[in-house]
Amino acid sequence: MSVTAFAPAKVNLYLHVTGRRADGYHLLDSLVAFADIGDRLRAEPAASLSLVIDGPEAASLAAVGDDNLVLRAARLLADRVRITAGAALHLEKHLPVAAGIGGGSSDAAAALLALKRLWGISLEDEVLCSLGARLGADVPACLYRRAVWVGGIGERLEPAGSLPDAGILLVNPRKALPTAVFETRRGPFGHTGRFGPMPNEALHLARALMPCRNDLTEAAIGLVPEIAAVLARLGQLPGSLLARMSGAGATCFALFADRAGAEEARKMVAAAEPRWWCAAGGFVAGRAQSR
Repeated sequence: MSVTAFAPAKVNLYLHVTGRRADGYHLLDSLVAFADIGDRLRAEPAASLSLVIDGPEAASLAAVGDDNLVLRAARLLADRVRITAGAALHLEKHLPVAAGIGGGSSDAAAALLALKRLWGISLEDEVLCSLGARLGADVPACLYRRAVWVGGIGERLEPAGSLPDAGILLVNPRKALPTAVFETRRGPFGHTGRFGPMPNEALHLARALMPCRNDLTEAAIGLVPEIAAVLARLGQLPGSLLARMSGAGATCFALFADRAGAEEARKMVAAAEPRWWCAAGGFVAGRAQSR
């Protein structure tokens, strides 16, 4: 028996920093979506836990070893249900590491979902999300895997409805954004950016998002100036409806009316900036299931 799970890229369509707790954690308000661009995890029965990583972005994880979030998720789940079974895990890595699109968190979520199926575990979603939160603030949203409003430090999730059919282009300048971006940020705290019913067309979604922003953008550009170049190029692409930085990493996105428009834009960016990472696709319509 083999179980596979898709690990989609997480995209913060907007990200407002609304406050800071006494313990230093920042409070957020964000609309999170998932693109059908991502990694793939396969799990097979085995006597012990092991992980093999390949794919175009595998080299960036070579130094992580046993501290990889996939193995940490597997060990955490096994400890929670007191299971002694193992699993041979294979991660096909396509998303760049530390890029602000939740690659590691999505991989961990995929591992939890795949192993839950492989090991025949019965756990409520709330319990699985609680386990995921111990691995990282983004993991609960990555377990949800469809559009969701995110609040608190990432633990408060509320369904956001179905996103319209749209094309999305993700671009990263191959620069890591330091985690100090939160501390570097200056200015007042933002406000909640939620809008009414989810728009049913890509253009209307882009218009609804325009009053919102990513509150980390200015600080991020100060740390990684290449982000400004990415945003400028995305904004100038034919058919680009909205260009913005995603999350707390250097990856930026642009919305298009459809996937074909996003793919044409990807070809243009890849030709002009061959050293950048870029990928085109659409939104994940619903929860990505393991099989």
